[in-house]
Amino acid sequence: MLVEGLGDRGDLGTHGTQTPVPIASIAKVMTAYVILRDHPLHDGESGPRVTVDESAANESVSGVESSVPVVQGRRLSERQLLELMLIPSGNNIARLLARWDAGSQRAFVVKMNRAARDLGMDRTTYTGASGIEPTTTSTSADQLKLARQVMRDKVFRSVVALPGTTVPGVPGTILNTNTLLGTSGVIGLKTGSSTPAGGALMWAAIAPDRGGRDRLALGVVLHQRAGTSPQEGLNAALDASGSLIEGVRRWVAGNESGPTAGPRPGRR
Repeated sequence: MLVEGLGDRGDLGTHGTQTPVPIASIAKVMTAYVILRDHPLHDGESGPRVTVDESAANESVSGVESSVPVVQGRRLSERQLLELMLIPSGNNIARLLARWDAGSQRAFVVKMNRAARDLGMDRTTYTGASGIEPTTTSTSADQLKLARQVMRDKVFRSVVALPGTTVPGVPGTILNTNTLLGTSGVIGLKTGSSTPAGGALMWAAIAPDRGGRDRLALGVVLHQRAGTSPQEGLNAALDASGSLIEGVRRWVAGNESGPTAGPRPGRR
């Protein structure tokens, strides 16, 4: 965990060993980072339109992974696809974006790993754009480096803060998988869950200090109840993150300019 704007004082430390573990759909944060780096958007922009290909349409009906229903030939904007990837966590959309950007998912993964190295994520390996592969592994400390970087992008921040989104041609609203959103200052970020990965959450929350200044708190929780069902793991990650966020907010609220003394939450 960390609180932005406080230098070394904002480093809230880690708990547990920093051994790489599967991260499931947390991988989509790097997918979004590379897409927005290669195809930047400004506030209010939808970006170029991308044609839904046969693979993305066929994968819409998958019963074994998270997917979003899309129709072959429909043209969706970059912004729409980012929403469909990050909010309901569509694996088929992540792979579609990878093919659009790099020609193939394999070529896109090379970009993902290069970006990870550039960010100093030395214990991270990406093997797919969606995170479904258990061979996509990382540590919470590495993923925190990514969270810090990607949250500087206003478009990304606006997407992960949305409580839901819609799919053209599909009635109703698809809700964000991050059920902490909108509580305790939470403004994002991304969930992940699978049996090998357990539950995971990369989170972002606003933490006001005693002087009334809003601080951005970021954290990553990985590998909660791995080996159980994805839903059980995700519930555990959400519960653990909720407790951490509340602790950080109470701590920051007692300081004018952030933590200066005493034990730091999560420090081990």
